[in-house]
Amino acid sequence: MIQSMTGFGKATLQLATKKITVEVKSLNSKGLDLNVRMPSVYREMELGLRNQISQSLERGKVDFSLYIEVTGEETSTKVNAPIVKAYMSQMRAILADADETELMKMAVRMPDALKTERDEIDENEWKQILSVINEALANINNFRADEGASLEKEFQLRIANIRSYMEQALELDPERVQNIKNKLQTAIDELKVNVDENRFEQELIYYLEKLDITEEKVRLTNHLDYFIETLNGNEANGRKLGFITQEMGREINTMGSKSNHAGMQKLVVQMKDELEKIKEQVLNVL
Repeated sequence: MIQSMTGFGKATLQLATKKITVEVKSLNSKGLDLNVRMPSVYREMELGLRNQISQSLERGKVDFSLYIEVTGEETSTKVNAPIVKAYMSQMRAILADADETELMKMAVRMPDALKTERDEIDENEWKQILSVINEALANINNFRADEGASLEKEFQLRIANIRSYMEQALELDPERVQNIKNKLQTAIDELKVNVDENRFEQELIYYLEKLDITEEKVRLTNHLDYFIETLNGNEANGRKLGFITQEMGREINTMGSKSNHAGMQKLVVQMKDELEKIKEQVLNVL
């Protein structure tokens, strides 16, 4: 079953003093374009995390976000007491009658009055965060699979339509051939010259062989079958499907250039329209 490159996954975890939220979004892209946003305290884990995401999602323009919301009495920012006391002492010397509360308010606004201590990664906490990341990645892959199922139905419909239009075009082939014979015969009659019937038949056969679309029909049928076969494969196959649509386009274009029949050309245009819709959606396939 195919997967779409478009998807969204989210998972949350409530710890004792913080809430962990992981969001993963993806759109279509030729390769993996990964953007990771996470708190600086976990930056040393980013390389391993990128490898994990790339193995899980393979392709797409991916935005990964890890949010930390402190919900308990925990903070990494503390008052730098010695610095604050030093500031207050200096200000007392300048403002002898100043209120202590006002001195404190001014002191904590001064440079280095607050210090941020770098948190160390807790291994048990990181294991719990990894479980949330895995859950979010599983959710986005489920989303992609659901989108892929919808795309598969769309492809099946479009391929069936192309096959139907091709068969309708072939039903017009005897009429087309007869029209060509009549036009050639009329042109010769208007010239009012004697023509060797055997030579005329040979030239007519040669001309009709150049306009014959049997080979294009066979090749297009093979491409349609191969598209469905690839669609039902177990591997990521978006690129292969794209290559097959290019081959299908070549055969349809050749049929159009050879058709020389209004009804057949109309059907060729309809085949092209169906193929363009397939090409647009193939860009979203993983």
